[in-house]
Amino acid sequence: MNYSTVFLDRDGVINVDSPDYIKSWAEFHFIPKSIAAIARFTRVGIAVIVISNQSAVNRGMMSPEALETMHRRMCRAVADSGGRITDIFFCPHRPDENCGCRKPKPGLILAARDRYGLDLASAVMVGDSEKDILVGRAAGCGATVLVKTGNGETAIQSLFQKGILPDHVANDLAAAANWILDQRHA
Repeated sequence: MNYSTVFLDRDGVINVDSPDYIKSWAEFHFIPKSIAAIARFTRVGIAVIVISNQSAVNRGMMSPEALETMHRRMCRAVADSGGRITDIFFCPHRPDENCGCRKPKPGLILAARDRYGLDLASAVMVGDSEKDILVGRAAGCGATVLVKTGNGETAIQSLFQKGILPDHVANDLAAAANWILDQRHA
């Protein structure tokens, strides 16, 4: 399959996750090789779109402006290494707000589809949680990849118990990129 878009969860895929939320750039630390993986996608013409729940905003733990600054700095660091993040779609809502954009609901991916005219059958959702795999399936993505970084190990057990199998399980985003790019030649 020749994938044209990769949706990436942020915390636990691009950067190290924290049970206390990532609330500032000082708390944001790239997972090794994640920037290089994004640059590899960029070099072959695959669009990278970040899809992320960021309830720390509506929990009052960080301002929308602080989140925007963090995302701007993340995109700059990726660009400095030859990569490009096409866009970032995030849900600021708490789980109890029951919005349509909070993963595993597909609102964020559908918004990206509508904004960019994407064919979701040629898209891959890469994440470290059960919600990421479920949102990829709910939105109609062509494939889902679970990475073991972040919450991946816990998610593997939960997904397998429920009989929900991602299309691939990778150690990290770099290994996921290898699999996604290998699919272009399969």
